[in-house]
Amino acid sequence: MKNILKYTFFFVAALATVSCDDYLDIQPIGKVIPETLTDYRAVLTRGYETFPMHKSLASVRGDEFLMNEDSDELVLFKDIYTWKDGNPDVITTTFQYDRLYTTIFYTNVIINDAKAKVEASADKDQLIGEAYALRAYAYFDLLNLFAKPYNAATAGTDKGVPLALEVDLEQAFAPESVARIYEQIYSDKEEAKKLLNTDTQAKGLNYRFSKASIYALESRIFLYQKEWAKALEAADKALAFKNTLVDLNATPVLANNYDSAESILALENVYNVELKGLSFASPTLTSIYDRTDDLRFALYFQASGSRFRFRKGGGSAAQKCSFRASELYLTKAEAATQLNDLTTAKTTVLTFIKNRYKTAGYTTLATAVENMDQAQLLEFIALERQREFAAEGHRWFDLRRTTQKEIIHNLDGVEYKLIQNDPRYTIPFPKNARLNNPNL
Repeated sequence: MKNILKYTFFFVAALATVSCDDYLDIQPIGKVIPETLTDYRAVLTRGYETFPMHKSLASVRGDEFLMNEDSDELVLFKDIYTWKDGNPDVITTTFQYDRLYTTIFYTNVIINDAKAKVEASADKDQLIGEAYALRAYAYFDLLNLFAKPYNAATAGTDKGVPLALEVDLEQAFAPESVARIYEQIYSDKEEAKKLLNTDTQAKGLNYRFSKASIYALESRIFLYQKEWAKALEAADKALAFKNTLVDLNATPVLANNYDSAESILALENVYNVELKGLSFASPTLTSIYDRTDDLRFALYFQASGSRFRFRKGGGSAAQKCSFRASELYLTKAEAATQLNDLTTAKTTVLTFIKNRYKTAGYTTLATAVENMDQAQLLEFIALERQREFAAEGHRWFDLRRTTQKEIIHNLDGVEYKLIQNDPRYTIPFPKNARLNNPNL
């Protein structure tokens, strides 16, 4: 009886957070307690659907966007754009801390109960493997929003986020250390690697984790932790499943589309329609492109008077993108450079840029790359990441894990500054979360 009450409470609470419609399409309508593989697949589908669009909001804090001061919607994002975290306006859009935990609760249902209730099969293993992978990804993003950037020397004492591994109404959710949360992320990704048996997901199902995407996640985790050899190894394992790059010379299409040849995991809308409507590309961003030879400039940007709008993003689900092959190449190149394996790094980065520049531009760049030393190559790869992933939710996190540079935003004639290594590179827990949980 206690178990039934526990799940009834959980699903009522979770569904109230997410939507008011029937619980997916489990039959009979109104059923709350999952029993079959189909039921549990529906539970995890809801977990995927709940995963939030927080990378859009994080991008507002970085150096990619120039906000439209004439937009009525600006008031919803102004305090994020100006890093006013201490006492934001009540109508300021809130980072979706609660939705990440709602996703985690859905994965916990799968991990804790499907093992015992569902008959053994490859489909069951795949389902539970996806749940472990999705939980690892949710905790990874929670850390990289609401905790300090990973530092091996201080991770054991740096404040992380609460750890919830079961559906337990009596648990006190106090934050664990950054190191403890990473331990759980490691554990979850290893369990996922044991269980996942789908190499890559078919178009339309590629919001689900696969072998390719768990290694892509692993490579990102190790990149953020500066575990260069492990990041390179994981990138190679992911590339063994998915290594196609879109050649923009032959096919001038956005490589971040869910149906792109590069797509590995198409879970998130990383640049939502509200922000697309009230933001322009910043001069800081547009100035780093070769407008003659870089094929991405015309593909990514559209002139709007003296400024540029992004062609990426918006309300279409077609541009959902969490992991794609380009990231693997650039992760491998960065990690190899950090390891001073410049031969591997240069070969990898040249393979990538050959698909992004006109032939003449590539020829010139190839010569320049071959003559770069380690420091120059690292700078070039960082710029390629900035160019390639514009408005895809990477930039804020790349800044956190690298230079934490000074950023200046101007709004209504006022200059706002995020100084280098500013504590505001870590986002405070949302006010509503703190009110609901004094342990935060």
